[in-house]
This record gives sequence, C-alpha cells and structure tokens, in this order.
Amino acid sequence: MDMENQHQFGQLTLTAFSEAQHDILSEEAVAFVEKLVTRFAARVPELLATREARQQAIDGGKLPDFLPETQAIRDGDWTIQNIPADLQDRRVEITGPVERKMVINALNANVKVFMADFEDSFAPAWPAVIDGQRNLRDAVNRTISYTQPETGKVYALKDDPAVLICRVRGLHLPEKHVLWQGNPIPGALLDFGLYFFHNHQQLLASGSGPYFYIPKLQAYQEAAWWSDVFSFAEDELGLSRGTVKATVLIETLPAVFEMHEILYSLKEHIVGLNCGRWDYIFSYIKTLRNHPDRILPDRQVVTMDKPFLNAYSRLLVKTCHRRGAFAMGGMAAFIPSKDPEQNAWVLNKIQTDKALEAQNGHDGTWVAHPGLADTARAVFDECLGTRQNQLDVTRDSDAPMTAAELLAPCEGERTEDGMRHNIRVAVQYIEAWISGNGCVPIYGLMEDAATAEISRASIWQWIKHGKTLSNGQVVTNALFEQMLAEEMQVLAQEVGTERFGQGRYQEAAAMMARLTTSEELVTFLTLPGYEYLE
Repeated sequence: MDMENQHQFGQLTLTAFSEAQHDILSEEAVAFVEKLVTRFAARVPELLATREARQQAIDGGKLPDFLPETQAIRDGDWTIQNIPADLQDRRVEITGPVERKMVINALNANVKVFMADFEDSFAPAWPAVIDGQRNLRDAVNRTISYTQPETGKVYALKDDPAVLICRVRGLHLPEKHVLWQGNPIPGALLDFGLYFFHNHQQLLASGSGPYFYIPKLQAYQEAAWWSDVFSFAEDELGLSRGTVKATVLIETLPAVFEMHEILYSLKEHIVGLNCGRWDYIFSYIKTLRNHPDRILPDRQVVTMDKPFLNAYSRLLVKTCHRRGAFAMGGMAAFIPSKDPEQNAWVLNKIQTDKALEAQNGHDGTWVAHPGLADTARAVFDECLGTRQNQLDVTRDSDAPMTAAELLAPCEGERTEDGMRHNIRVAVQYIEAWISGNGCVPIYGLMEDAATAEISRASIWQWIKHGKTLSNGQVVTNALFEQMLAEEMQVLAQEVGTERFGQGRYQEAAAMMARLTTSEELVTFLTLPGYEYLE
C-alpha cells in the first residue's frame, strides 16, 4: 500500500487518494459516504451470507419457488408511489460505461434514457471510478465535452440529451480503496453516495432527479436495505420521501420469485423492473448448478423465445403493470456491421427480438450501441402509437405462472463449436476486464461481464455433470484444457502476434482455467478479476 497516497476522512481510509480527485472526493462528499457506510455497510455481509444459505438448500435438492410467507403481499391491492414525468417514456434505453466520450455519445443517441454503468460493463479500477463520477457530474451540469487526441474532434452534448440513470455496483462487489474498520466498503455505497451527493440539486433543478439502476438483487430483504439507504439519504439532505427513484434489474433466478415483494419493499422509490436477460441466464446456471436435468445448451440458442425465458418476460410484465410500475425489456447486445449483408441480418435480429418484447407488453428496451437505437425505437413507436408506455397491458388473462414454467429445462445442443466459442469469448473478455475495459466488442456483440459469466459457468456445469457434446465427446477438465490451449493459438492469430504478446491473454487464460475447473463454482468472475485492478 502506498502510504503517501493514504488519506483519512473521519472513519474512512482512502488508500489511493490524490489531490486531483479532491473535486469528487471532497470532505463533504466523503463525509456523506461515511454516514452511509457507518449505518448500512455491516448489513451487507449478512445479506450475502443469506444468499449462500439459500444456495446450499438449492444445491441440496430444493428448487426455488414463490414464498409462502409473503403470499399476502402478492395477493394485496397496492401500487408503487409514482413515476416522475421524465421517466414516463422509456421506449429505448442505451447502456454503457462511464467513460467520457461514451457518456456524451450515449446521451446524444436517439434514445430516451442512458444508463451510465459502474457495474457489468465497467472495470472498477480506482482512477476510472473517480473519473466516471466526474464525467457524470459534468454531464448533469451540461459542461461535459471531450476532444479526441488523435483527430482534434470535439464531442459535446446536444440540447436535449437522454435522461440519465446511474447503475451502481452490486452488493457483492467491494471497493478496496476505501476502508472502514480495516475492511473494504461496499462499492455500491460509494457509487450511490458520490453520484447522489454531487448531482441531486442540479438534477432536481433541471426537472429530473437522482435515478438509479440496482443490479443483482436476489431477495426482497436486499431491496428493503436499498429502500432504507435511499430514505436515509433523502432525510440527510432534506429531500422529500420518494425523490430517489430506482429501477431494479431482475437478473437472478431467486429474484423472479420475489418481484411483488421487491416492488413492495421499494414502493416509495421504485419505478420499474428490468429483464436483465444475460445475467438471468447465468443465474439460472449458477442457481441450478447441482441439478443435472436443468443444464443449458450452447448460449447462442438460449434466446427469449425459450419457454423459461418467455415465462420470465411475461411474468415481469404482468407483475409490474399490476403495481403501476414499468416492465423494461432486455439488452440487444449486437453491434452494427460494416458489411451490408451482415448488418441487415443484425437489424432483422433486433427487430424480431424487440417485437417479441413489445408484444409481451414491455414498456421499453435496451440497446448497447447508438447505431441500433433507430431500429429498436421503430418497433416500439409502432407498438405504442400515441401511448408513452404500455402500463395498460395487464396480461390479466394469462394463466397463473408456475415455478415449473420458470424453471423449465431448455432444449438445444451442446456443440464443440459452441464450447470453443465460449472459451474464446470468455478469455478475450477477461483479458480486457483485467486490463481495465469492461465493455468489449467481440465477434459482433458488445460483451459485458454477464456473457463471459455464462460462457465459463456453462462449461463448468458440463464438466461437473459429465455432459456429452453433440459429436459424442464427454466434457472433462482435460478436454477443456486441451481446447483452451488450442483456442489460445486461434486468438493469437485473430488479434495478431504483437497485440497478443502485449496483452494479458496468458493471465486471462489462467483465470479462465481456474474458474472453469474449480471444485466449487466461483460466484462472480469479477471478484477474482478485481485483484488484477489497481
């Protein structure tokens, strides 16, 4: 630890503080974070321990189900508090990390909302975390600009930028550069505290507000914890209850059984739920890892028309709209292609995917690239007509959704090509992540942590249960390690010898091997990955 850069703020120790960061890490801002940490940090390990206990029960044979003890909440006649005017129309949202040029381009895109991400499309190296907060502050103040060093091209905000929503880190991710009682604080509290403290006044003055996306929740008790955090923050700064608004990602299998309860626990602050489909697929694998009858095929064939995913989408719409909340659709990870034929294929994929979401009753959807906004928007424009959203679509005539439908096994092949593709994607993503880049275009898709998680968890599960590929090969540690060595040679050719030599591909391959052949399934690759970040 560099003692020169260590700085004490009250009970918090910042281990990598520099004077250049003082505009973001001011005495007042850090004091506010300290209050949040002192009051709420100790509960996080308890919430994470509860996750582990539930997982052990599922590993032992108990399948997830709706909770008998909260039946009264599911049956009750209640709605969420309100949705602000500038969040009433969210037909297309774009997501991306908090890098300066990307923030400008995303806010200028033909979308309604930009979700600025400190989570799955972001590698939280300390300088990037603080720069990201500065970029968002400047965006809120409409002072953000960026000059491309190579070309001198200037990027600036247009007059009517998209609405800004900040996605904070999940509860499982620590911030090792800020210590409280000798331990890293939850990254979520730093992300929330700094963004809220620096921006609430300007956001409210401009007719918006402090809006957040909350990822990775697994239980309504975690939602209740967030509600307490929001209420405390409002009280500390003299704001009325419900000023903070949140959209919660339903991207874990346990959470899909507690959507009413999550909405209820956050009802003063919540405006909607979102189908975080890629993480949801990863969570399906992770949660049901010990159940050999629920093993997924190649990830390329696990699409939203598969019964277990379509059930999840429809149940989310029905649940949200019954409570007056938005039901946001999932991510289109495709990126435009320069090849006209390939690009037509991409746009057709987007259209089909978004049409399914619109027909299911979703109020809007996500894209990863500005070049896809028009296509996604056209689908929702046509579906919505003169409406701002689809809160009127109740799905009341749907039969009650059963746990069996949400847990239904998924048909499809496990192929050698699929396994090799998984290996190459995961290694390339891990290499980028440990190098500080969490949002990476790979083979025509904008990959974030979730898709790498699916790739490595799928193979881990195939190995654990001795599954067979379509060509008859049994998936073993030895087969995986052989393929990994072969695919590293393919990658060296694809990226070029120089880039391969300068990159961190060998470290990434070693990490991929540890994750995929470990006795126990590692909960998130970003936890061991975080050790590589400064």
